[in-house]
Amino acid sequence: MSDPEAPPGETPMQRALRLKKAAQAARSQPPGGRSPRDPAGARSAARSKPWMTR
Repeated sequence: MSDPEAPPGETPMQRALRLKKAAQAARSQPPGGRSPRDPAGARSAARSKPWMTR
């Protein structure tokens, strides 16, 4: 299972990290550029409660 892009002397941990970074770079960003870990509720909570405006 030799990888043609692997540098000589690469450890299995280095290979896993290189493949992980390549997979993350290849994955497209979600619409709007927000990551899925951002809190979505904090931004839209005020819009759903019009009676809370001053």
